[in-house]
Amino acid sequence: MNVYQSLEEIKPIKRPVLTLGMFDGVHIGHQSILKQLNTIANEIDGESVLITFNPHPRMVLQPNCDLKFLNTLEEKENVLRQFGLEHLIIQAFTKDFSQVTSVEFVKNLLVDKINIDTLVIGYDHHFGKNREGNFEQLQVLSKEYGFNLIQLQAVEENDVAVSSTKIRNALIEGNIAYANKALNYHYPLSGEVVHGDKIGRTLGFPTANLQVDPNKLIPKDGVYAVDVFVDNQKYLGLLSIGFRETVTNSREHRVEVNILDFDREIYGETIRLEFLGHLRDEKKFDSLDDLITAMNQDKENAIKHYSK
Repeated sequence: MNVYQSLEEIKPIKRPVLTLGMFDGVHIGHQSILKQLNTIANEIDGESVLITFNPHPRMVLQPNCDLKFLNTLEEKENVLRQFGLEHLIIQAFTKDFSQVTSVEFVKNLLVDKINIDTLVIGYDHHFGKNREGNFEQLQVLSKEYGFNLIQLQAVEENDVAVSSTKIRNALIEGNIAYANKALNYHYPLSGEVVHGDKIGRTLGFPTANLQVDPNKLIPKDGVYAVDVFVDNQKYLGLLSIGFRETVTNSREHRVEVNILDFDREIYGETIRLEFLGHLRDEKKFDSLDDLITAMNQDKENAIKHYSK
């Protein structure tokens, strides 16, 4: 997959079959678009292209919003590679860019710069200044500028259209099962291992404390079974998200993982987690003994249900 950090970097693309959008999560709806994008490109001997934006437009237009994302940019690129996308264009989204009208966007960028053959859009896609661009307008523009236009239907799960927002809400509720199903892969979380207070070691559950991208959505506080990838080796782990009120009075929110059958120092390394399932909500226990009992039960449940 070729990755361009702006429209200015683009080299000639053969009969571009293009779609555009944030594709946060690259969920099953996005995957359906990518599959059809690649199918159309193969049929006409063209190449598939996605234009996405960084940062998210809402962060520029609503700077006080507290929107968290399903993917970091690196995670998004990795998932897009898995689904065969040939070209990814990452357009910087600024206040100036937000003033580009839908007609200007189509004429100046899609037609003049990229020379698109086919534009493929989702069922409810809007773009351009004030989101004024829609399918009806594109029908007119496609005839004027000579490109093909295809609108896809929504991909549904249990008769409800899948969306990044629905997946975010599921993760906020700790519903890992729905999120993973809608994503068609295990929800990922990465972070650098940083020094903590090492209380876990005294309890028999040493943990790696993760410093996570502040824009990444972290699921509901609680304990989760996760796969942990260290140097491309996979381990089962117990992930704890929350304030650890049983062992400390600190109100520092922590993301820490106990990696099973693992014993080496990894401070300063970046590790990747994949959520397998929710084990229990966060709880303040009456004693450390009660906490240790619960952690042993968490370990037993993780091994029983998620160990391969």
